[in-house]
Amino acid sequence: MMHQQAVPESNARTSEGPVFSPAARSLAQVISYITHPLFIPTLVTFLILQSIPEYMVAFKPLSRKFAFDILYFRVVMITLFFPLLTVLLAKQLGFLPSIYMKTQRERIIPYVAIIIYYFWAFYTFLQEGRAPRFYSAFFLGSFLAISISFITNSFMKTSLHALGWGGVIGFLLSLMWGMHMNVSLPLVITFFVTGIVATARMVLSAHTPGEIYTGLFIGIITQLAACAFLVI
Repeated sequence: MMHQQAVPESNARTSEGPVFSPAARSLAQVISYITHPLFIPTLVTFLILQSIPEYMVAFKPLSRKFAFDILYFRVVMITLFFPLLTVLLAKQLGFLPSIYMKTQRERIIPYVAIIIYYFWAFYTFLQEGRAPRFYSAFFLGSFLAISISFITNSFMKTSLHALGWGGVIGFLLSLMWGMHMNVSLPLVITFFVTGIVATARMVLSAHTPGEIYTGLFIGIITQLAACAFLVI
């Protein structure tokens, strides 16, 4: 009797579905890098300061440019630099085999670190009272999304890219719902970008459709819940 050889999970994931050309996979990899979810808090901050700076006037004790530069610095340090530093240190100390977090187990340390940093960002902005509540709600929603994704990580490899861009969609819906802002154009653009990002992750065979949809759902719902809790 012939015995069928077990196929590892990583190989099984890549063997299913269509096979894409190296050029398509390279393009998908570039898209995944430039749309990484760690960049999203800085992107959201940039969009707010460029489109509705009047809501951030409390950050201007000296000059608008200086105050906004300090805000950028805080957001970049807490939500980008510290998480990256944590991953690099964990890799250097041997706790992670690579920085790419290809398996659910490799995501545990980065998840815990990001949960701490996002709660730090939310708590400091809320306690200072200078940021508008919808801005603090964005970080609360991000903290909730990562926390829920950390739980679902025990069952599936939830897409962090989908989680992050779903969060942007949820945040824009929160502005429309809770603040009655007209964000139709940014919302349409975000839907388009999210579709490209989700497609890129599937071209790379990084996630199944279920993992993509789960990330989108968590990202959207947590932002709406944070808006309902802090804004409305």
